[in-house]
Amino acid sequence: MRWGMENPFVVQVARLRRAPGTRWHEVRRGPVDPDGVISPRSPADSSVPDGAEVTADVVLESFLGGVMVTGTVSAPWQGLCRRCAVPVGGELDVPVRERFTEPGAAYGDPEDDEAYPIVDDALDLAPMVRDAIVLELPLAPLCREDCRGLCPECGADRNTDACDCVAPRDPRWANLDVLRSGR
Repeated sequence: MRWGMENPFVVQVARLRRAPGTRWHEVRRGPVDPDGVISPRSPADSSVPDGAEVTADVVLESFLGGVMVTGTVSAPWQGLCRRCAVPVGGELDVPVRERFTEPGAAYGDPEDDEAYPIVDDALDLAPMVRDAIVLELPLAPLCREDCRGLCPECGADRNTDACDCVAPRDPRWANLDVLRSGR
């Protein structure tokens, strides 16, 4: 497998790996999902906006058999409030600490599925960045903590509109209505 120069998240690490314990700082920016592989399945899903730039600000440290990557992944996100359905968004700052190893090396486990691969003395930060972001996207975002949502009767946004709707009585509890005083 060869990495193209078009991927801004590919880092050449041959020099770094020559001396275990060597460290260097990298800041890489680019789209997290240019092929649309992780695009939202529905309008209600949170996602990174199309074409948005994601930043990986990391320190690479070599060890015998690989490279440890530690730092922060930052990305904008967008979605819909789970209560009132207004567009919401924000910024994710995800801490990362991941190993990259060369598969099949004498000192590494070829079945190590916890590590990302180093191929031809290059590591691709994009899968790590994508994984970090997907795991941190809000599943059910809110526009604000005290969002009152939509009225189930008339559909009014209770955050901005007054609504005089009364929830219908549940007929299963009708026999207990006699216990209510003054009704």
